[in-house]
Amino acid sequence: MATTQAGALYVVATPIGNLGDLTARARAVLGEVDAICAEDTRHTRQLLGALGIERPLLALHEHNEADMAWKLVERLKAGDRLALVSDAGTPLVSDPGYRLVREVRAAGLKVVPVPGACAAIAALSVAGIPSDRFCFEGFLPAKSSARRERLAALSREPRTLVFYESSHRIEESLADLVAMFGPEREAVLARELTKLFETVLGDTLGGIAGQVAVDENQRKGEFVLVVRGCEDDGEAKLLEGQRLYAKLAEHLKPSLAAKLAADISGAPRKALYGGGE
Repeated sequence: MATTQAGALYVVATPIGNLGDLTARARAVLGEVDAICAEDTRHTRQLLGALGIERPLLALHEHNEADMAWKLVERLKAGDRLALVSDAGTPLVSDPGYRLVREVRAAGLKVVPVPGACAAIAALSVAGIPSDRFCFEGFLPAKSSARRERLAALSREPRTLVFYESSHRIEESLADLVAMFGPEREAVLARELTKLFETVLGDTLGGIAGQVAVDENQRKGEFVLVVRGCEDDGEAKLLEGQRLYAKLAEHLKPSLAAKLAADISGAPRKALYGGGE
């Protein structure tokens, strides 16, 4: 019995490391479709080789997706069965595919999810941090100034936060998180999930930052960081007040900067300026 339908796009989750995490349904779909749209055809070719599957591959990435989308819609209209995969995990989760899925749906064609591995959900499932409400933030900005600005906006977020990070920015990003959220904020850092050197570090941002700083191995691979949301409204106000004070004090007298920061954030003025008048 055929697993796929003519004229449908299948969004297929692939393993994030362990090949055993590919579902039987995903394997069947990849073996039946007329072509597979892949973020990196070389990477996907290796996966298909390990599965003993030979299918035509079409490159679909952030640089060509806008141009490719309409061509793929035409193929679907002609009855082709297509699959969409990313390099690892669930497509569209910090990976290309959004434009294609949107165009296919706009054309009235069928988009079918084939669920499976997702690094964000895998990390959340082992973090031991509240998971009933969470906010996926993907990758933080590359530059520290923009990263801190984004983190400042999230410092009072009550939901659990989930971030992706790369090996060449993990140490700097942790330092900014400590600066903006405080070293005692509960967090878990999951590295190389499902792979040979998988590690899950926990308890606080400060503790994780310290472990990563002294262990070169903990700065290698791919990372998911799960951070507990802000529970203490007083703490959130203080963090926001400190952020505002630091900015305002660059241009105003410290006493005036503290007053304005306290008025805007609700934080105690004395806590921002040591009680000075």
